[in-house]
Amino acid sequence: MAQDPLSLTLSAIADPTRRAILSRLMEGEASVKDLAAPFDMSIPAVCKHLKVLESAGLISRGRIAQLRPCRLETAPLKEIITWLEVYRTHWEASLDRLDGLLDRLQNADPSGTTS
Repeated sequence: MAQDPLSLTLSAIADPTRRAILSRLMEGEASVKDLAAPFDMSIPAVCKHLKVLESAGLISRGRIAQLRPCRLETAPLKEIITWLEVYRTHWEASLDRLDGLLDRLQNADPSGTTS
C-alpha cells in the first residue's frame, strides 16, 4: 500500500540521523562520504538513510563523473508547514478564547453582583 507524500515526509524526518543529514544539506550539495563523516556508521548505513530521504522527495542526487552529490529538496517540507499552519491557526484561536475567559474571570466581581 502506497503512503501519501505527507506520511512519507513525516516518517523520513522522524529519525535524528536523517534530520542531521537534511541540516547539513541546507549548507549546499554534499557527497555521501561528506554526509557520512559526522556519524559513527558505515557508508551503506548512511546510504539507507539517503534512500529513505530520496523516496520521500526530501533529497535528490546528481551525477558528476563517479560522484553522486545529494541536494536538499524543500517542496515536501513546505507541504508540512502548510499542513501544520491549519493546526497553528486553530490553537492560536483557542488560546485567544481561553485568554478572554481568564480575563473575564479575573475581572469578575467576587460578590457575584453587577454594578
